[in-house]
Amino acid sequence: MTQTAPSPVHPVQQRYGDPSTEVPAQWNPVLQVLHDHKSVRRYLPDPVSPETIRLLVSAAQSAASSSNLQVWSVIEVRDPARKARLAEVAGGQEHIVQAPVLLVWTADFARLRQLADDHGAPLDGADYLESSYVGFVDAALAAQNAVIAAESLGLGTVYIGALRNDPERVAAELHLPEHVFAVFGLVVGHPDPAEGTRVKPRLPQAAVLHQETYDLPGQRESVAAYEERIGEIYSEQGLPFSWTERVLARLASRASLNGRDRLRESLAARGFRLR
Repeated sequence: MTQTAPSPVHPVQQRYGDPSTEVPAQWNPVLQVLHDHKSVRRYLPDPVSPETIRLLVSAAQSAASSSNLQVWSVIEVRDPARKARLAEVAGGQEHIVQAPVLLVWTADFARLRQLADDHGAPLDGADYLESSYVGFVDAALAAQNAVIAAESLGLGTVYIGALRNDPERVAAELHLPEHVFAVFGLVVGHPDPAEGTRVKPRLPQAAVLHQETYDLPGQRESVAAYEERIGEIYSEQGLPFSWTERVLARLASRASLNGRDRLRESLAARGFRLR
């Protein structure tokens, strides 16, 4: 008789979709929230209060910031018509309209440039790629803090990278001044339990954790094992593609970037010179 493999029971085992994963000796509520993360794409109409959003932003501002420059800002979008227009930019993602709040995270150098102008100080260093890179990284660190905070409160989230499909349209919609660039959106709301999403397994640690030096050939076996494991999830969700097919299709050509091949041009248009 064929025996069915045991299902993962510990959150770490669920994260890898592998019941043989070692159960950690240490555990706490923060680790639980982190390992329970899943993207939510169906939301209830229940509102999210302004006070809750302020708390999420407070958590975001508690993230690390390179040299304490704090070169990011976030725009809270609640207006249904505006959310609908931004959803169009993002390829018609219905959850943007469905959820009560869309947070648009930006790399923001307008604030420091205004500060420099007020003090008659030069700011030539802001024109270099390194500075822009810091803005993107800081925005991502802040947003991820907000995600963890939201999920700890029972809320659901999903990132919207597709706002970069048309940065100029997003900038016009949000009245972004020069030197402010929309990096991504973040939908926030109450998950619809009918969606039935589950924790999506990630690549085995053997594929991403290297000891002392990087080992590329040694990843093949782990990636192959992941392909089989994640394939079961895709099958449950009615998705036709394997992980390998999905990631290769996503980066197959300029067209597969859905307009984001213009990113350097769009950044330059927003005042990011990238020297």
